[in-house]
Amino acid sequence: MRGRFDPIMKTARTFTAVIALLAFQTLIAAEKLNVLFIAVDDMNNDLACYGHPTVKSPNIDRLAKAGVRFDKAYCQFPLCSPSRTSIMTGLRPDVTRTYDLDYHFRKHLPDAVTMSQLFKNNGYYAARVGKIYHFGNPGQIGTNGLDDEASWTERINPKGRDKNEENLLTNHTPKRGLGSSLSFQRAEGSDEEQTDGIVATETIKLLEKNKDQPFFIAAGFYRPHCPYVAPKKYFDLYPIEQVPAPKGPFDEIKNVPKAATSFCTPWPWYGVTEQQSRESLQAYHATISFVDAQVGRLLDAVDRLGLTEKTIIVFWSDHGYHVGEHGLWKKQSLFENSARVPLIIAAPGTAKGQVSPRTVELVDLYPTLADLAGLPAPANLGGASLKPLLEKPDAAWDRPAFTQVWRGSFPGHSVRTERYRYTEWAHGEQGAELYDYQNDPKELNNLIKDPKHSKTIAELKDHLKKNWANEYTPGNIKRKGKR
Repeated sequence: MRGRFDPIMKTARTFTAVIALLAFQTLIAAEKLNVLFIAVDDMNNDLACYGHPTVKSPNIDRLAKAGVRFDKAYCQFPLCSPSRTSIMTGLRPDVTRTYDLDYHFRKHLPDAVTMSQLFKNNGYYAARVGKIYHFGNPGQIGTNGLDDEASWTERINPKGRDKNEENLLTNHTPKRGLGSSLSFQRAEGSDEEQTDGIVATETIKLLEKNKDQPFFIAAGFYRPHCPYVAPKKYFDLYPIEQVPAPKGPFDEIKNVPKAATSFCTPWPWYGVTEQQSRESLQAYHATISFVDAQVGRLLDAVDRLGLTEKTIIVFWSDHGYHVGEHGLWKKQSLFENSARVPLIIAAPGTAKGQVSPRTVELVDLYPTLADLAGLPAPANLGGASLKPLLEKPDAAWDRPAFTQVWRGSFPGHSVRTERYRYTEWAHGEQGAELYDYQNDPKELNNLIKDPKHSKTIAELKDHLKKNWANEYTPGNIKRKGKR
């Protein structure tokens, strides 16, 4: 009798196995990965995990040990709004037409689906605390700034003691607005009273409230952007007698096009003295350590809430920052310290405590997070998913990084490979630069006139032509979409 029913029993067992497999797959699909998206403002790579000898950043270093640190990550435009818009839309500045601090990408791209909006549209709770899109800093602290309402389920705009005590600032550049000054304050009181302390506190509240549902929570810190404000204890980490002054005479800028430094004003930066520059650097590093402590509070909360194994954590800065290199301060150059950014991604199931030497871009973040979360990203994104590098950090990768700026009536375009940076101003009409970082990591020798590098220049020039072919031509260097 049993033989007669064997085929039936076999079919039943197969059916049961299929049902069990489908149920398992459904369970896995239901366990969506969360995203904690941590942004900092104007932070360069002066971090211990990136090799800085004196900056103390134990919590960012801790995140690097839990994920992959990208050694060569670059922004698309070293200015807050163009860069942040590019990151959140996954589109390059020439597509968003955002080149300044005033234009909103929705004027040109009303139907764009931003990164957090994609998660929101797929059932995630999406929230922002602090600065993700551009906010005038410090002028628009506590407001929505140039935010994008469609990107979020909820928005929170902290405002702390630093904003209320701006009259206590020491300002070495009084003719400059606070948002572009060398100004600082050794603040009284606790971390939690500062705007960035409130950013951490409110983000932790959101993590606690939404720990049982899929979320995309963005924590946008306002420091180390000037004014450099942090509680006194962070200044004490950097005794002023141990803080170096920029080393002159910066003869290297004699061999670069005028446009390379025209928006950055070489040393002496707006007339500051060496001692004032040293005090400003002390304050900048103090604010890095202050923000690092707030990042640590977020990491502690993720661990405490049992979210570590189901949360992707991304740490990024909107662009780099000069602190004396080439006699420059701040951003908007196409030198390495302006274009390069810290970028760390810790994701469940990917590499931990490793460094990727590959050249990547901030525009890669959108496709990366969509890929890791299994969401359908828009087809027109400008970057590529970094998932292969998260799994194998030194995997083959043949994508250079592109960064651009504007100099009034003409653009500057730069391409960075693992070894070289090539830059053209007005498609070469206003000059060009080539640097070999293998032999010249401080960019002291512009090789553009060296015949030994003619082949390299031709290859990199071709990269630029291909990347900007649909946006600019040498005969048309006026700003597209001029307003």
